[in-house]
Amino acid sequence: MPNLKELKNRIASVTSTQKITKAMQLVAAAKLRRAQEAAEAARPYAERMDAVLANLSQGMIGNPGAPRLFQGTGADQTHLLIVVTAERGLCGGFNSYIARLARQHADQLIASGKTVKILCIGRKGYDALKRLYEPNIEETITLGHLKSVSFADVQPISKKVLDWFDDGAFDVCTLFYSRFKNVVTQVPTQQQLIPATVPEGVETADLDGAIYEYEPEEDEILEDLLPRNLTVQIYRALLENAAGEQGARMSAMDNATRNAGDMIDDLTLVYNRTRQAIITKELIEIISGAEAL
Repeated sequence: MPNLKELKNRIASVTSTQKITKAMQLVAAAKLRRAQEAAEAARPYAERMDAVLANLSQGMIGNPGAPRLFQGTGADQTHLLIVVTAERGLCGGFNSYIARLARQHADQLIASGKTVKILCIGRKGYDALKRLYEPNIEETITLGHLKSVSFADVQPISKKVLDWFDDGAFDVCTLFYSRFKNVVTQVPTQQQLIPATVPEGVETADLDGAIYEYEPEEDEILEDLLPRNLTVQIYRALLENAAGEQGARMSAMDNATRNAGDMIDDLTLVYNRTRQAIITKELIEIISGAEAL
């Protein structure tokens, strides 16, 4: 049985931890509101971009003059996985869920004889994948020095991906991130970026037999929109991740604070019982000694 000093030190240690987790919960709650507003503000633009691309792509299917970002290289051998995670931990299973989805996809590709390359955006993604896929990781980009990510911060990343594609470094590019739903729910999401695909659920315009004429032509519009869409999708993923990270951290720190409170109660009960047992033992010794006299 631990002595009173050890129990008192443990209670003090857990109390200090509880204060830290409570403070982290409050900080995450304050950051969550701004991150959620930013993520929700970016969704209409990204969704409208998807709708525009869906309408334009209707006339480009099977067209040999379609942009390479739309039709791809014609091969399916080398895959680039862009894994977007947080820079910090202490947010429950937020990062591990994204990494697990990326690992499952990578394992399927490798089992099929494909070549896998990985671009990590966020330090935690690299930490989760380096043990199994370190030879496959091309680069790790960290954004922890930024207070908030802007569209301009994402443009060098998308340019790097486009340069790799132009150089023939990969055939297919897939993005992995966590879509923010609410404070307790973040949905790990997989989205193919190259060749460009229309996400499920995007409504296309009902032409009712009419024919749209574009000025300039569809291929010229897509040549400009597809690189921009790549930047938009990565930017949206970073914003969704930022909101999901703060929501997951707030939930995790709330659970940690509650668990610390329960541990303090249990330790306090043991402390009181131990103290009472020591007092009772001393009284028995005093009474026994008095009776012996």
